[in-house]
Amino acid sequence: MSEIPESLLYTSEHEWIREEDDGVLTVGVTDHAQESLGDVTFVELPDIGQCFERNAVFGVVESVKAASDLFMPVSGEIVATNQGLNDSPEKVNDDPYQEGWMIKIKAREDSVEKSLLDATGYAAEIS
Repeated sequence: MSEIPESLLYTSEHEWIREEDDGVLTVGVTDHAQESLGDVTFVELPDIGQCFERNAVFGVVESVKAASDLFMPVSGEIVATNQGLNDSPEKVNDDPYQEGWMIKIKAREDSVEKSLLDATGYAAEIS
């Protein structure tokens, strides 16, 4: 059974979102996603300063099984990327909700929750 922390928000494309104290959103892939992918071998992330619309592809995660697009959960600007994934992409498998985070976003939308799922909604989505 996949771990689904109650404190996070989710997309139906299997990204998780955590709002930090400064309003920045940290984004990664869910435990369910990393389990489905298998061993992650490479993560391609965008450049800091790039802007994306909600649902746009912002990167790619590659594994021994497949390559999968990563989708923006909200419209916004990339303010940080997890450079540690360049040398250690396995962090996505080992710790998807902490060390395996991928990007930080400054959202352009006022209420990000409207377009996202809570833990219960995401659990229903993957069951």
